[in-house]
Amino acid sequence: MADLGYISHEQALRARRHGLELNLDQGYFDKRQPYFFDYVENELIKAYGVDTVRKGGLHVYTTIEPRLQGIGLEAMRSALPYSEDPSSALVSIDPRNGHIEAMASSSSYDQSQFNLAAQGRRQPGSTFKAFVLTTAIKQGIDPYSTYYTSKHLDLNLPEWGHWEVSTADEGYLGRINLQQATVASDNTVFAQLDLDVGPQNVAATAKSMGIESELDGIPAEGIGGLRIGVSPLELTDAYATLAAGGIHRDPVAIRRVEFPGGRVERPDRPDPKRVVPEAVAYQVWRLLHDNITEGTGTAAYTGCPGQGGKTGTTDNFTDAWFAGIQPNLATAVWVGYPQSNGIEMTSVHGTTVFGGTFPAEIWHSLYSDAEVPCEEFSEPKQPISWAPFYGQFTASTPSSADSFSAKKGGEESEAERLGREATGGYNPDAYAPGVGQEPTHVPPPPPEYGSGGGADVGGGAAAGDAGN
Repeated sequence: MADLGYISHEQALRARRHGLELNLDQGYFDKRQPYFFDYVENELIKAYGVDTVRKGGLHVYTTIEPRLQGIGLEAMRSALPYSEDPSSALVSIDPRNGHIEAMASSSSYDQSQFNLAAQGRRQPGSTFKAFVLTTAIKQGIDPYSTYYTSKHLDLNLPEWGHWEVSTADEGYLGRINLQQATVASDNTVFAQLDLDVGPQNVAATAKSMGIESELDGIPAEGIGGLRIGVSPLELTDAYATLAAGGIHRDPVAIRRVEFPGGRVERPDRPDPKRVVPEAVAYQVWRLLHDNITEGTGTAAYTGCPGQGGKTGTTDNFTDAWFAGIQPNLATAVWVGYPQSNGIEMTSVHGTTVFGGTFPAEIWHSLYSDAEVPCEEFSEPKQPISWAPFYGQFTASTPSSADSFSAKKGGEESEAERLGREATGGYNPDAYAPGVGQEPTHVPPPPPEYGSGGGADVGGGAAAGDAGN
């Protein structure tokens, strides 16, 4: 400016001595929610390109609800306050529009910029049983009149090889229906149900509802044994589909963007898509409601009749989850150590960590402290169409289509006919008691996967689920 004559030489010297007088401690570059900030920045880059975003000048309005976000962070920090405690992460989505209202991680951004809530893929445990239930009910299977035998499984499957499945405590309930198996989170029943409805069908259901991580369509996935794992964002998205009555909406983080010059845009998003019939989603919620009121997820329940949820705990207690819904909010909570060596959570504050402990307690605190309005699901106008199912692994099977009709007082369903013709009925020799086996159920992977290994924050080999 001095060279061009705008200011004198003396003024230039004084300005140089004083500098810009900018106080960097005043927060010009602070990110109040740094993990969510980074997530939004990446979404902007995907929508408008890196050059537009890096130039700056954008005014971005997001979907985050600051009060809910703050209460979520406080819930995690209160439950696990010590430096040696496991980390935790949660995501909350409004099922009615897909808006991400909370995305929080207990980790320190200064120490790690890895967003556990959106990027951390971990084994989901029994939370994946919701997709087996959804698949079964879509096929017309009545969970109240369809029975399996809860017992240790020692299976030799032609397509997948040898597979052993146990419950977490090696306690077995005998002949139970699917509602009872959901409340008890019985691995052995859900393993058999997954085989009967088809592992590929279960994977397709999960993908349609919002799971984006790669699935292999193997039996172990139905009880939480995934090769890669899922993020809290994905799991919340999928559960939000149930809360929305079977309509999937892609998660939305950005309400609108104002550009220099005044142009206003809203990033493109796909139209909502019905992926599960409304009556099916309603019945799955009823089963999840039983689980939160009388099953493994009671620590999450706040008393709202519209709530439902599912716990998840992996083998060796390396990951613990609670995923739950109301019509107006779906949330998944994960607890675990970010390290890749799979630290077991067998003594955290003197407690072995299941999905029904810290994850459920954090979920409860979020919903109660944020005073999330209690809403209830309305029964669909179109009633559900289902019937008792008799497949290869069910506890009992009539020998003909006539006995199907006689037992139910009606016609054999399409799902039952296909199952009967495909399997030839129940085969009691398909599994054996397996006395003295260890309480594990490592998934039978395709040959190229190997048989196990450590799972790090970004993925890893599936280890299975502890059943809670």
